[in-house]
Amino acid sequence: MNWRRRVNKTFGDLTGFQLTRLPVAASEPEPEVRPPADPGSDRLLRAPVFLLCPVRSGSTLLRAVLNAHSMIHAPHELHVRRLTVGYGTPLVERAMDALGYNRADLEHLLWDRVLHRELVRSGKRIVVDKTPANAFAYRRIAACWPDARYVFLLRHPASVARSWQETSGRSADDAVTDSLRYMKAVERARTALPGLTVRYEDFTADPAGKAREICSFLDVPFEPGMLDYGDAPWVKGLGDWKDKIRTGTVQKGRPLPPIQEVPAPLRPLTTRWGYT
Repeated sequence: MNWRRRVNKTFGDLTGFQLTRLPVAASEPEPEVRPPADPGSDRLLRAPVFLLCPVRSGSTLLRAVLNAHSMIHAPHELHVRRLTVGYGTPLVERAMDALGYNRADLEHLLWDRVLHRELVRSGKRIVVDKTPANAFAYRRIAACWPDARYVFLLRHPASVARSWQETSGRSADDAVTDSLRYMKAVERARTALPGLTVRYEDFTADPAGKAREICSFLDVPFEPGMLDYGDAPWVKGLGDWKDKIRTGTVQKGRPLPPIQEVPAPLRPLTTRWGYT
């Protein structure tokens, strides 16, 4: 019995029915970004923490210190916002729409599941994601996790640009332009969202004091041992990997430049962030 006769025997006469591959849209419109319909059932994570920061701001150092806490899991940069969902066929989109999901909703479910699994595997209570590019997607993050908490890590803009130039190989002008995009995104997020602001220079000058402040914000006890974070796999592209971070302890930052040596495009934020 050939396949058509088997199908007809099961489902009735399908004369004239043709099996065709449904086309996939070349470019799908951006879906509406919205909070979960039912946070209690749609989200496994509770109050995740996002460290929003520019590149080369000391975020790997801070996440290593936090990860050394017995209750906090702060892994390498996760880039979950780049995890996307595709429908494959219009029928899949129709089916998900009938369930009340658009593509952004499904992506949020995926992001939440990945972070929750990482937290469960760690055996700890709080997860921290410190991916600098998250600053560009703070609205998506806030919509995905309405109960998220935020720590904003700032660093002198000229120091950020110089460090970015040294590690990326860009020219001085390109490093200023590129790093300024991150700094502006962080400032937009800091203006829009509640959270705790920490300056890198203050953290490196008083690690114990600032770590206590962060622990208090996260509602966990301060643990002195977290300042000796030890060694770990330092992977280029997923955080800092240079010699200073490999020491296993907090090192002092570089001296701050006088305002007249700060590139002109960076001066407004230098003043706004209190570095004058």
